[in-house]
Amino acid sequence: MGESKKIKSALISVYYKSGLDDLVKELHANGVEMYSTGGTQKFIEELQLPVTPVETLTQFPEILGGRVKTLHPKIFGGILNRRNLNEDQIAIETHDIPQIDLVIVDLYPFEETVTSGATHEDIIEKIDIGGISLIRAAAKNYNDVAIISSVSQYDHLLELLKSQHGTTTYEQRKNLAAEAFHISSHYDNAIHNYFTANDSKHLKLSEQKAEILRYGENPHQRGWFYGDLSTLFDKLHGKELSYNNLLDVDAAVNLIGEFTTDGPTFAILKHNNACGLATRDTIKEAYEDALAADPVSAFGGILISNAFIDKETATLINELFCEVLIAPGYDSEGLELLKSKKNRIILVQKQVEFSQKQVRSALNGFLVQDKDLKTETESNLTTVTKRQVTSNDISDLLFANKLVKHTKSNTIVLAKNNQLLASGTGQTSRVDALTQAIHKAKAFNFDLNGAVMASDAFFPFPDCVEIARKEGIQAVIQPGGSVKDQLSIDYCNENDMAMVFTGVRHFKH
Repeated sequence: MGESKKIKSALISVYYKSGLDDLVKELHANGVEMYSTGGTQKFIEELQLPVTPVETLTQFPEILGGRVKTLHPKIFGGILNRRNLNEDQIAIETHDIPQIDLVIVDLYPFEETVTSGATHEDIIEKIDIGGISLIRAAAKNYNDVAIISSVSQYDHLLELLKSQHGTTTYEQRKNLAAEAFHISSHYDNAIHNYFTANDSKHLKLSEQKAEILRYGENPHQRGWFYGDLSTLFDKLHGKELSYNNLLDVDAAVNLIGEFTTDGPTFAILKHNNACGLATRDTIKEAYEDALAADPVSAFGGILISNAFIDKETATLINELFCEVLIAPGYDSEGLELLKSKKNRIILVQKQVEFSQKQVRSALNGFLVQDKDLKTETESNLTTVTKRQVTSNDISDLLFANKLVKHTKSNTIVLAKNNQLLASGTGQTSRVDALTQAIHKAKAFNFDLNGAVMASDAFFPFPDCVEIARKEGIQAVIQPGGSVKDQLSIDYCNENDMAMVFTGVRHFKH
C-alpha cells in the first residue's frame, strides 16, 4: 500500500482525442505497451506507434455495432487483479491475462446529445456501458491502477509521465480515482434525470465545476459555488464574485428577465431586492430614474440593464460605487471608463435557458418547487371596482406587479410612469410594508398622487387601500382571494379608486 507504481501497460479507448497524440507519444517513450479499440486504435496507428487491438488480447471481436468491445475477463481481470494478492496473481497467470496499469477512457457525450435535441434512440445509444465499467474498475483498484477519465486530465498525466519517469504515486492514483467516481456518478445522474424528467420521486443533483469563494455570507463562513458561470456571462473586468454577489446577481438576472421585450430598462438591487427600476426611451434615462428611487441604497449595489450601455450612460454609472454591472453589451470607450475602478465586476449576460425548478436546503433535506414563471398581462386583469383602469394605469400596474414578484414578502410596491417610487420589503405585515414604502417615497421627494400600488398577496382587511388612498394612490393590483375582499372593493368604490385582481399570488421567501 502507498507505493509508487511504474506504468508498463495501458488501455486507451476515448471519444475525445484532442491532446491524445502527445500523451500516447510519451507513453511510448516510456516503454508502455498500449491496448486500444476502434477509432482510438486507428488514431494511435496513424501516429505510427505500436498498439495492440483489444480483439487480439481477448480473441473476441467487437460485436453489436460497437456496443460490446471491452466487456471481457481478460480486460477486467487485467485491471482488477490485486498485485499484492497471491491468489489473484495465480489466476491471471493461469488465464494468460496481462496486467493493465493505466486506463485512459472517457464517456460518450450523453448530456451534449440530450441538449442537441437528438432523437430518443440516438440519446439511448450515447449511454456508455463499457466506458463506465472500465472507469469504475480502474478507480476501485487505484492501489495498483491509474485512471484517466476525462480529456481535461491529459495534460496532468503528461506532466506526471515526464516529471516522474512513467510512475504514479499512491496519492496521485487515489486522487484520480476520486475524480473518476465523480465523473461516473455525474454521468449516471444525467441519465437518471433524463429518464425521470417529470418525476418528483427522487432528487439527483450533480455539478461538474466547483469554485471556492473568498467566504460565505459572512467572513467566518466558508463558501462554494457549484456550476459554470461562463455559460451565463462573459466577465470583462473586476474581482471574483462573492457569495453575496452571486445571490444578488441571481436576483438581478431573474428580475430583468421580466423586461426582455420591454423598452430600455435599468434595475439596481441591494440584498436581493430592487431599490431602483425604470423603463424609459433610452438606457441613460432608465438609469437616471432607477437611481433616483433610492440613491443611498444604490451605493455598493448590483446594476443590471436589458439594453446596451452607451458611453453617456457609462459615464454616469462610473460616478457611482457599485459591486457588479451586468448588460448585454458595452460601448468600447464606455467600457474602458468603467474599468477604471479595478474591483468593479463587469459582466456581459448571455442568452441562456435557466432551469424551471428551484432547489434550496431546508432542515435535513431539500425543498424543490417549480419556478414562479407566471407573469401577468392585461388579459389576466379583472377589474373589480366601478372605476375602470386607464391605459396608463394598466402599464404601471403590470410594471409594479413584475417587480412585486421579485421582492421579498411581505411586500408592497409603489410605482408611477414605469418607475419604482418605493417598496416595502420583507415585512411581517402588509401594512408595515406599505408604511415603509410611503415613508421611503417621501424621503426621496416623490409625489404619490396618481401612483399605483402592487401587493404580492391579498388584503385581508381594507386598511392598506385606506392608507394608499390618503396618499393619493389611485389604482391597485393584487391577487384577490380573501374572504374579506369585498371590504377593500367597497372602500375603493366609495373613494373613486380602481382595483384589479390577478388571481395569482407571488410570495417570495
